[in-house]
Amino acid sequence: MKTINPSHLLLIAGLAVTVQSCAPVFSELQSARTVGKNRVEITASGSSVAPSDPEDEDIKEGQNHLGVQGAYGITPKLDFRVRYEYIRLKDHTLDSTFKGINVIAFGPKISLLKDKIALSLPFGKAFGSAAEDLFDEGDGGGSWQFHPSLLVSLPAIKDKIDINIAPKYLMTLCKDCGDQLAVNFGLALSTDLNKWAIRPEYGILFYPGENFHYNQFSIGFSKSFGK
Repeated sequence: MKTINPSHLLLIAGLAVTVQSCAPVFSELQSARTVGKNRVEITASGSSVAPSDPEDEDIKEGQNHLGVQGAYGITPKLDFRVRYEYIRLKDHTLDSTFKGINVIAFGPKISLLKDKIALSLPFGKAFGSAAEDLFDEGDGGGSWQFHPSLLVSLPAIKDKIDINIAPKYLMTLCKDCGDQLAVNFGLALSTDLNKWAIRPEYGILFYPGENFHYNQFSIGFSKSFGK
């Protein structure tokens, strides 16, 4: 099997986990709304992530994501959320046998101000044979991550259009690992946001002290179930 140059890879699975010259999973695709006690919400999504300098020989073209999130309402103000993300790198210099990276994340979402402000606290990690082959624990690539996020929703039209802003801190739980900052801007569009929503989103991720950053463009669809 051809050896992959570790300098090409850095995964962050945020939700997840990190690879060098690969972007974190830093999209949100949710609002400050909780789903309601004993209700369930499912969100399917796709994302395109690009570096700030696509001409850099070590970064190449970025990556695509496919994901699904699930939320269960434990109380009216508390959800438990689970997220799975599949990451496909678009860097054609990588070994052709490399198919992608799997990421899993889970944690609570706590409403601080009904439908307007919430706190999301997911932990996540990459898993599977590709992650084991590619990541060096000493570089943070196989380590758990914690992504506390503040979710702020501004109702433009009640129960039909929300404007969502979500700053977050991406913390890798290993010694000497670097952290990142991100912010996402999105909309929730629907005839009734209590039942379903289309979620377009743009986000940017920063490395403190560096000019380098990533941009992400995502689209998601959420459907809620239960009384």
